Amino acid sequence: MFKLIFADLKQSVASYRLWTLLGWLEIRQRYARSRVGPFWLTISMGVMIGSIGVVYGSLFGQKMSDYLPFLAISLVMWTMFAQTVQEGSIAYINSATYIRQAATPKLIYVFQVMWRNLVILAHNFIIVLLLLVIFGVKNWAALSIFLPALLLYLANALWVAMLAGLLSARFRDLPQIIAALIQIAFYVTPIIYRPDSLKRFSFIVDLNPLAHLIELVRAPLIGQFPSLTTWLVAIGLAVIGWTVALAMTGRYLKRIPYWV
Repeated sequence: MFKLIFADLKQSVASYRLWTLLGWLEIRQRYARSRVGPFWLTISMGVMIGSIGVVYGSLFGQKMSDYLPFLAISLVMWTMFAQTVQEGSIAYINSATYIRQAATPKLIYVFQVMWRNLVILAHNFIIVLLLLVIFGVKNWAALSIFLPALLLYLANALWVAMLAGLLSARFRDLPQIIAALIQIAFYVTPIIYRPDSLKRFSFIVDLNPLAHLIELVRAPLIGQFPSLTTWLVAIGLAVIGWTVALAMTGRYLKRIPYWV
Protein backbone atom coordinates (compact mmCIF):
# COMPACT_ATOMS: atom_id res chain seq x y z
CA MET A 1 0.00 0.00 0.00
CA PHE A 2 2.61 2.55 1.09
CA LYS A 3 5.12 1.18 -1.41
CA LEU A 4 2.71 1.91 -4.26
CA ILE A 5 1.85 5.44 -3.15
CA PHE A 6 5.47 6.35 -2.41
CA ALA A 7 6.41 5.23 -5.93
CA ASP A 8 3.61 7.39 -7.35
CA LEU A 9 4.67 10.30 -5.14
CA LYS A 10 8.27 9.99 -6.29
CA GLN A 11 7.25 9.91 -9.96
CA SER A 12 4.90 12.85 -9.45
CA VAL A 13 7.59 14.99 -7.84
CA ALA A 14 10.01 14.03 -10.63
CA SER A 15 7.40 15.17 -13.17
CA TYR A 16 7.35 18.71 -11.76
CA ARG A 17 7.84 20.23 -15.21
CA LEU A 18 4.58 18.65 -16.36
CA TRP A 19 2.29 19.76 -13.52
CA THR A 20 3.84 23.22 -13.25
CA LEU A 21 3.34 23.70 -17.00
CA LEU A 22 -0.25 22.43 -16.88
CA GLY A 23 -1.08 24.66 -13.94
CA TRP A 24 0.42 27.75 -15.58
CA LEU A 25 -1.27 27.05 -18.92
CA GLU A 26 -4.64 26.76 -17.19
CA ILE A 27 -4.18 30.20 -15.67
CA ARG A 28 -3.12 31.67 -19.01
CA GLN A 29 -6.09 30.12 -20.81
CA ARG A 30 -8.46 31.51 -18.19
CA TYR A 31 -7.21 35.03 -18.91
CA ALA A 32 -6.39 34.64 -22.60
CA ARG A 33 -6.31 37.92 -24.58
CA SER A 34 -6.62 39.92 -21.39
CA ARG A 35 -4.12 42.76 -21.02
CA VAL A 36 -4.10 42.57 -17.23
CA GLY A 37 -4.18 38.75 -17.18
CA PRO A 38 -3.98 37.00 -13.78
CA PHE A 39 -3.65 40.38 -12.07
CA TRP A 40 -7.44 40.63 -12.34
CA LEU A 41 -7.34 38.26 -9.37
CA THR A 42 -5.22 40.75 -7.47
CA ILE A 43 -7.52 43.63 -8.41
CA SER A 44 -10.67 41.80 -7.33
CA MET A 45 -9.03 40.68 -4.09
CA GLY A 46 -7.85 44.23 -3.42
CA VAL A 47 -11.34 45.64 -3.98
CA MET A 48 -12.84 43.03 -1.66
CA ILE A 49 -10.27 43.71 1.07
CA GLY A 50 -10.81 47.46 0.77
CA SER A 51 -14.60 47.28 0.90
CA ILE A 52 -14.80 44.70 3.68
CA GLY A 53 -12.04 46.46 5.59
CA VAL A 54 -13.81 49.83 5.62
CA VAL A 55 -17.24 48.39 6.48
CA TYR A 56 -16.27 45.82 9.13
CA GLY A 57 -13.40 47.89 10.45
CA SER A 58 -15.89 50.67 11.20
CA LEU A 59 -18.46 48.25 12.66
CA PHE A 60 -15.88 46.62 14.94
CA GLY A 61 -14.28 49.94 15.84
CA GLN A 62 -10.90 48.80 14.58
CA LYS A 63 -7.84 50.88 13.81
CA MET A 64 -7.37 50.64 10.03
CA SER A 65 -3.58 50.45 10.22
CA ASP A 66 -3.98 47.22 12.21
CA TYR A 67 -7.19 45.81 10.77
CA LEU A 68 -6.43 46.11 7.04
CA PRO A 69 -3.20 44.02 7.19
CA PHE A 70 -4.99 41.50 9.44
CA LEU A 71 -7.90 41.21 7.01
CA ALA A 72 -5.72 41.08 3.89
CA ILE A 73 -3.49 38.31 5.23
CA SER A 74 -6.50 36.33 6.45
CA LEU A 75 -8.43 36.56 3.16
CA VAL A 76 -5.41 35.89 0.93
CA MET A 77 -4.33 32.84 2.91
CA TRP A 78 -7.87 31.53 3.36
CA THR A 79 -8.59 31.86 -0.36
CA MET A 80 -5.50 29.83 -1.16
CA PHE A 81 -6.47 27.04 1.26
CA ALA A 82 -10.14 26.98 0.30
CA GLN A 83 -9.48 27.00 -3.45
CA THR A 84 -6.85 24.28 -3.15
CA VAL A 85 -9.23 21.99 -1.27
CA GLN A 86 -12.24 22.79 -3.45
CA GLU A 87 -10.38 22.40 -6.75
CA GLY A 88 -8.50 19.40 -5.36
CA SER A 89 -11.83 17.65 -4.81
CA ILE A 90 -12.41 17.64 -8.58
CA ALA A 91 -8.77 17.19 -9.64
CA TYR A 92 -9.19 13.55 -10.73
CA ILE A 93 -12.67 14.14 -12.15
CA ASN A 94 -11.54 17.00 -14.38
CA SER A 95 -8.51 15.00 -15.53
CA ALA A 96 -10.50 11.84 -16.27
CA THR A 97 -9.52 11.83 -19.96
CA TYR A 98 -5.80 11.88 -19.18
CA ILE A 99 -6.12 9.32 -16.38
CA ARG A 100 -7.97 6.83 -18.59
CA GLN A 101 -5.73 7.23 -21.64
CA ALA A 102 -2.22 7.62 -20.20
CA ALA A 103 -0.35 5.77 -17.46
CA THR A 104 0.73 8.90 -15.59
CA PRO A 105 1.32 9.26 -11.84
CA LYS A 106 -1.96 10.19 -10.24
CA LEU A 107 -0.74 12.75 -7.74
CA ILE A 108 0.44 15.10 -10.51
CA TYR A 109 -3.17 16.25 -10.88
CA VAL A 110 -3.33 17.25 -7.21
CA PHE A 111 0.09 18.92 -7.48
CA GLN A 112 -1.21 20.80 -10.51
CA VAL A 113 -4.01 22.25 -8.39
CA MET A 114 -1.57 23.20 -5.63
CA TRP A 115 0.82 24.87 -8.07
CA ARG A 116 -1.96 26.83 -9.77
CA ASN A 117 -3.14 28.19 -6.45
CA LEU A 118 0.42 29.00 -5.40
CA VAL A 119 0.73 31.18 -8.50
CA ILE A 120 -2.55 32.88 -7.60
CA LEU A 121 -1.30 33.29 -4.01
CA ALA A 122 1.83 35.01 -5.33
CA HIS A 123 -0.34 37.47 -7.27
CA ASN A 124 -2.62 38.18 -4.31
CA PHE A 125 0.30 38.45 -1.88
CA ILE A 126 1.25 41.69 -3.60
CA ILE A 127 -1.60 43.29 -1.63
CA VAL A 128 -0.14 42.04 1.65
CA LEU A 129 3.31 43.33 0.77
CA LEU A 130 1.85 46.70 -0.21
CA LEU A 131 0.03 47.03 3.12
CA LEU A 132 3.18 46.03 5.03
CA VAL A 133 5.08 48.75 3.19
CA ILE A 134 2.38 51.34 3.91
CA PHE A 135 1.78 50.50 7.58
CA GLY A 136 5.20 49.03 8.37
CA VAL A 137 6.42 45.67 9.65
CA LYS A 138 5.46 45.26 13.31
CA ASN A 139 8.12 42.73 14.30
CA TRP A 140 10.99 41.62 12.07
CA ALA A 141 11.87 38.74 14.39
CA ALA A 142 8.36 37.30 14.06
CA LEU A 143 8.43 37.88 10.30
CA SER A 144 11.46 35.58 9.99
CA ILE A 145 9.37 32.50 10.88
CA PHE A 146 6.78 33.16 8.18
CA LEU A 147 8.44 30.87 5.61
CA PRO A 148 8.47 27.68 7.76
CA ALA A 149 4.93 28.51 8.87
CA LEU A 150 3.86 28.87 5.22
CA LEU A 151 5.43 25.53 4.27
CA LEU A 152 3.55 23.80 7.09
CA TYR A 153 0.35 25.55 6.02
CA LEU A 154 0.80 24.36 2.42
CA ALA A 155 1.54 20.83 3.59
CA ASN A 156 -1.81 20.74 5.36
CA ALA A 157 -3.66 22.16 2.37
CA LEU A 158 -2.08 19.53 0.11
CA TRP A 159 -3.07 16.48 2.14
CA VAL A 160 -6.64 17.74 2.48
CA ALA A 161 -6.78 18.23 -1.31
CA MET A 162 -5.38 14.72 -1.86
CA LEU A 163 -8.00 13.13 0.36
CA ALA A 164 -10.82 15.25 -1.05
CA GLY A 165 -9.84 14.37 -4.61
CA LEU A 166 -9.73 10.65 -3.89
CA LEU A 167 -13.06 10.51 -2.06
CA SER A 168 -14.77 12.78 -4.59
CA ALA A 169 -13.71 10.50 -7.44
CA ARG A 170 -15.64 7.73 -5.70
CA PHE A 171 -18.56 9.77 -4.33
CA ARG A 172 -19.61 12.42 -6.87
CA ASP A 173 -21.80 14.36 -4.45
CA LEU A 174 -18.82 15.12 -2.23
CA PRO A 175 -17.50 18.20 -4.15
CA GLN A 176 -20.80 19.99 -3.50
CA ILE A 177 -20.67 19.00 0.16
CA ILE A 178 -17.07 20.22 0.44
CA ALA A 179 -18.02 23.56 -1.14
CA ALA A 180 -20.81 24.00 1.42
CA LEU A 181 -18.53 23.04 4.32
CA ILE A 182 -15.88 25.52 3.18
CA GLN A 183 -18.50 28.25 3.15
CA ILE A 184 -19.53 27.38 6.70
CA ALA A 185 -15.90 27.16 7.80
CA PHE A 186 -15.32 30.70 6.53
CA TYR A 187 -17.84 32.10 8.99
CA VAL A 188 -16.68 30.11 12.04
CA THR A 189 -12.99 30.81 11.40
CA PRO A 190 -11.55 34.17 12.55
CA ILE A 191 -10.87 35.70 9.15
CA ILE A 192 -12.99 38.86 9.11
CA TYR A 193 -13.08 39.14 12.91
CA ARG A 194 -10.26 38.76 15.40
CA PRO A 195 -9.88 35.50 17.38
CA ASP A 196 -10.44 37.27 20.70
CA SER A 197 -13.76 38.77 19.56
CA LEU A 198 -15.78 35.70 20.56
CA LYS A 199 -15.45 36.05 24.29
CA ARG A 200 -18.39 33.88 25.38
CA PHE A 201 -17.90 31.47 22.49
CA SER A 202 -14.11 31.33 22.38
CA PHE A 203 -14.30 27.55 22.12
CA ILE A 204 -15.36 28.00 18.48
CA VAL A 205 -11.87 29.32 17.78
CA ASP A 206 -9.99 27.15 20.25
CA LEU A 207 -11.46 23.92 18.86
CA ASN A 208 -11.29 24.98 15.21
CA PRO A 209 -8.15 23.53 13.53
CA LEU A 210 -8.56 25.93 10.61
CA ALA A 211 -8.31 28.84 13.03
CA HIS A 212 -4.91 27.55 14.16
CA LEU A 213 -3.74 27.08 10.56
CA ILE A 214 -4.73 30.64 9.62
CA GLU A 215 -3.13 32.00 12.77
CA LEU A 216 0.07 30.12 11.95
CA VAL A 217 0.70 32.17 8.79
CA ARG A 218 -1.04 35.36 9.88
CA ALA A 219 0.68 35.95 13.22
CA PRO A 220 4.24 36.43 11.86
CA LEU A 221 3.03 39.01 9.34
CA ILE A 222 1.20 41.10 11.93
CA GLY A 223 4.13 41.07 14.34
CA GLN A 224 3.22 38.16 16.60
CA PHE A 225 4.64 34.72 17.29
CA PRO A 226 2.25 31.78 16.84
CA SER A 227 1.55 30.07 20.13
CA LEU A 228 2.94 26.65 20.97
CA THR A 229 -0.60 25.25 20.73
CA THR A 230 -0.93 26.58 17.19
CA TRP A 231 2.36 24.94 16.14
CA LEU A 232 1.43 21.63 17.76
CA VAL A 233 -2.01 21.60 16.13
CA ALA A 234 -0.56 22.38 12.70
CA ILE A 235 2.22 19.79 13.00
CA GLY A 236 -0.18 17.19 14.37
CA LEU A 237 -2.64 17.80 11.53
CA ALA A 238 0.16 17.46 8.98
CA VAL A 239 1.51 14.19 10.41
CA ILE A 240 -1.87 12.53 10.90
CA GLY A 241 -3.33 13.96 7.69
CA TRP A 242 -0.45 12.89 5.46
CA THR A 243 -0.45 9.41 6.98
CA VAL A 244 -4.17 8.97 6.33
CA ALA A 245 -4.06 10.58 2.87
CA LEU A 246 -1.12 8.44 1.72
CA ALA A 247 -2.64 5.27 3.16
CA MET A 248 -6.03 5.87 1.53
CA THR A 249 -4.56 6.93 -1.81
CA GLY A 250 -2.16 3.99 -1.85
CA ARG A 251 -4.97 1.55 -1.16
CA TYR A 252 -7.29 2.86 -3.87
CA LEU A 253 -4.77 4.26 -6.35
CA LYS A 254 -5.46 1.62 -9.00
CA ARG A 255 -9.21 2.18 -8.76
CA ILE A 256 -9.10 5.86 -9.68
CA PRO A 257 -9.23 5.22 -13.47
CA TYR A 258 -12.38 3.13 -12.97
CA TRP A 259 -14.03 5.69 -10.70
CA VAL A 260 -13.54 8.64 -13.03
